[in-house]
Amino acid sequence: MLDSFTVESPYVRRARRPDRRFRLFCFPHAGAGAAAFAEWPDRLPPEVELIALQLPGREDRIREAPLTDLDVAVRTLGLTMRPYLQGPFAFFGHSGGALLAFELARALRRRGGPQPAHLLLSGQAAPDEPPVAEPLHQLPDDEFVAALAALGGTARSVVDDPELMRLLLPALRADFTLGERYEYRSEPPLDAAITVLGGLDDERAPEQSMRAWQKQTSGAFRIRLFPGGHFYLNERVPELTEEIGQILLGGKR
Repeated sequence: MLDSFTVESPYVRRARRPDRRFRLFCFPHAGAGAAAFAEWPDRLPPEVELIALQLPGREDRIREAPLTDLDVAVRTLGLTMRPYLQGPFAFFGHSGGALLAFELARALRRRGGPQPAHLLLSGQAAPDEPPVAEPLHQLPDDEFVAALAALGGTARSVVDDPELMRLLLPALRADFTLGERYEYRSEPPLDAAITVLGGLDDERAPEQSMRAWQKQTSGAFRIRLFPGGHFYLNERVPELTEEIGQILLGGKR
């Protein structure tokens, strides 16, 4: 239900909430866009205003060149989001989107900017953990598409459409390249609380590798696992949004 969102810039899709107490910025996984969060505005509490980030190369920006450098992506999003970083806010990111959210929080701190009160990091091993899964970004097209299908985050109707996949592959490869070439740089822990979310059967982000996120915060830390694999969140929208609402509005810490 993308009509829940107002397009406010190429990067910003906002579900306006007049009684906002918290603003939640959502960073999608590789190749995905704002549509990944289309159901969320109607399920989150009315006091939580959602902003979904729309990166180039996805959905209505499909013909734009995708970002291939993480530092450039962080700088670009930092500038785009600056007018919205007012009042209490949090970041949610899934998979590669979790790394982007984490690095943006660190970049904001380095510049003396406002900090998220909470990082909600989903389906992603801690940044200083060795990779668990084999890299995908350099696979030949047919093997890359097969690996995407096996992960389960791309609809079968999309994977089986060669013309559509030809349009999507550049952004998908770019995103996997960003994540798989990521190099962690040591910095002091963030003050923001961190909640790690994941699937019990996620082979790309097993529980132990996600628990290591605790080293990245001097604040509160907790982990919450749901039934499912790497894309557990697609099947658990009601439970996940309820959890997030309780975290942000004080029901859970």
